[in-house]
Amino acid sequence: MPWILRQIKEWISVTFSIVGFDPESGELGVAVASKFLAVGAFVPFARAGVGAVATQSLTNSDYGLLGLELLASGGTPEEVLRQILKNDPDFAVRQVGMVNAQGKSATFTGEKCFTWAGGIAGPNFACQGNILVGEETIKAMVDCFQAEKGHLAQRLLHALLAGDRAGGDRRGRQSAAILVVKEKAGYGGHDRAVDLRIDDHRDPIPALIGLYQLHKLYFEPPRPEDILRIDAILRRTLENHLRDLAYLQEGPVSDEKFYEALNSFQLMENFDERILENGYIDVQVVNYLEKMVQGQRG
Repeated sequence: MPWILRQIKEWISVTFSIVGFDPESGELGVAVASKFLAVGAFVPFARAGVGAVATQSLTNSDYGLLGLELLASGGTPEEVLRQILKNDPDFAVRQVGMVNAQGKSATFTGEKCFTWAGGIAGPNFACQGNILVGEETIKAMVDCFQAEKGHLAQRLLHALLAGDRAGGDRRGRQSAAILVVKEKAGYGGHDRAVDLRIDDHRDPIPALIGLYQLHKLYFEPPRPEDILRIDAILRRTLENHLRDLAYLQEGPVSDEKFYEALNSFQLMENFDERILENGYIDVQVVNYLEKMVQGQRG
């Protein structure tokens, strides 16, 4: 076997991925899974208001870094891919998906990518993979993404799961990642709205979906339908739970002490985004508090 092919086989990122754009929210993102350690460190690139890129097979980060620069300069995904591929002597072993902030997309699979390899691009998405069980993986991802409603992160993750369940990487499973960007939509006003990875796991995609559920719990504000008024019955329940967790002492509790204890609990558990004015509480916080107390008792 020629030296370069030996190197490709050693360093190849055996991967299936989807890049997506949500025209309603303006979010851009990438979801990826692989029989490869920490695939999230190499494949996904995204910039708010610009685009998202997945670079895989014989991964070349220039496709992500330079690709985003060229997209920011006004090039379409097809134009950007053509320009980068033209200057890459190893283009035959590359696989890339791109989408921009106008929903235009492109995917490329080099002829020397290990089979099954290929991709599908359409409005607001590009989906691609290599060393897959078959093309049904990509088709399942596309069907799921187009049919799914909800936040972009949820659509990308469910598409990834659909691809995995349709066959996925024929070598197995190891890691998965998701990156979603939007201007000032992340913690502290940064652009990374969702940035999660499972680096080494027997079934990484469900584990990643579990992380995303935690992300929503900690970083999303309450939904209007989840806001509860703290009536007398709920107040007594919350007081008892806060006593069980040593946030309150036995005996009568003033309003000031109660809300001081409740807010201390919420801050200690990183529910900064879910703290409400006195008299109200998020049902997600109530459920979490109850689980903590049950865990302590059990």
